[in-house]
Amino acid sequence: MSIQRAHLKPWILPIAMLCGMLFHTAIESVQFLAPYLIFAMLLITFCRIKPSEFHIGKLTVSVVAVQVIGSVVVYLLLRGISSDLACGGMICVLCPTATAAPVITAMLGGSIAILVAISVLSNLAAAVCVPAFFALTDAAVGDIRFIDTFLTILYKVGPLILLPMAVAMAMRYILPSVHRAISSKQGISFYLWAVSLIIVVGRAVSFAMAEPADRIPEMIALAVVAAVVCVLQFIIGRILGRRYGDKIAGAQGLGQKNTVLAVWMAVTFLNPICSIAPAAYILWQNIINSLQIFLKEKRDKSHN
Repeated sequence: MSIQRAHLKPWILPIAMLCGMLFHTAIESVQFLAPYLIFAMLLITFCRIKPSEFHIGKLTVSVVAVQVIGSVVVYLLLRGISSDLACGGMICVLCPTATAAPVITAMLGGSIAILVAISVLSNLAAAVCVPAFFALTDAAVGDIRFIDTFLTILYKVGPLILLPMAVAMAMRYILPSVHRAISSKQGISFYLWAVSLIIVVGRAVSFAMAEPADRIPEMIALAVVAAVVCVLQFIIGRILGRRYGDKIAGAQGLGQKNTVLAVWMAVTFLNPICSIAPAAYILWQNIINSLQIFLKEKRDKSHN
């Protein structure tokens, strides 16, 4: 990666968010592309996994445990205040590790192998837990039985997360040349993420602007919850990483979330106002990532 591109990358996602905000009225015509873009991002990411490098260690298990248990804790803590607030906080924790997290981890000097292991297990946990957790929440869309809600969400979310992994593993043995070509183009997933971001942020902004003024305090509260959850996850991930061998991989694995997937799931399966939390999380995590990259570059310069 050239120095110029390294400097530009922290700004690409904020620019994508700004585009989603500015052109939100035109997003409706292309919103159907979101799940396909998410599928493509995950496929590219999973193609980089080498079975020999994949190892589930204590850090991986600890990060995913916090992801699952922490989401329940956040929901229970906030449920007494507001169901939408509880669901918004929950999805910011339950959401799996971002597909672009390996890029940021590499830029910060962390272990990509550990991060990829966290990403895989994190996505598996989300595929299993999201349908069950969403179906049990008060904000789940529709007045239907738990099993119906669970199966509906599993039908839509499960393949979106698990199928890219299966396709990537199959291509490694059936179409090795195609697999090598995809695995060598990891940077594409970052830009697909940016395009997806435009779509999901646009949808969230369109919903927010259609809400009456009396819901603004609730939307601000959702953004504040996202900020607190974001900071805590980076801190907890860093503490776990320091304990089990890689503080950068731990922090990015737990703190950097696939917010594109989170906003899409919130808009699709919960009260759409819940999507304000993961949409705000996009801003908070990119502020933290940009600050981390800035501080690392500053340290590197001081050592030269």
